[in-house]
Amino acid sequence: MAADKSKVFVITGPSGVGKGTLIEKLRERLPELELSTSVTTRQPREGELDGDHYHFLTTEDFNRKVAAGEFLEHAAYSGNQYGTLLSEVEDRIENGHPVVLEIEIQGAEQIRRTMPEAVQFFITPPEPALETLLSRLSDRGTDSPEAIKARMEVAERELEARHEFHHRVVNDDTERATDELEAIVRAKLSDLT
Repeated sequence: MAADKSKVFVITGPSGVGKGTLIEKLRERLPELELSTSVTTRQPREGELDGDHYHFLTTEDFNRKVAAGEFLEHAAYSGNQYGTLLSEVEDRIENGHPVVLEIEIQGAEQIRRTMPEAVQFFITPPEPALETLLSRLSDRGTDSPEAIKARMEVAERELEARHEFHHRVVNDDTERATDELEAIVRAKLSDLT
């Protein structure tokens, strides 16, 4: 897999910044870009399907996979565990598809160490960043006030890490941010040909 690690695009940022929306729009423009489905121990939100939005596992099953070395990266976030199965990435690359990963900061840091060729993006909200995130998390209506408070505490620490990433994209306007992501991904993919 070493020669193809530059086909891996890591997109991270705090909860509520719009990573999923940007990835969805990016994949509409670049259909060859495949999304790796993450694994989590959290309960599915309304409308989420196992194997589509996430692979939902029990904590015991997740820990067994960690012990077996099946994860490319994994991290604890807001009381739950998240990770990317190595097989999710390898299968796509072996079939000739570039892969995008939507992961937490801890996982992105692990990938930076093990896969430095992967292209990493940090998605940040417009300033004032924390107020913008709080508004977005509250507006989406998927988390309890306690969960939002926990996510905001994590977001404050995550925003401090934004300068460690190859590319920082401000999600102030979805189309503009998608344009920026697309331009960089297309340039990196053309470098491989």
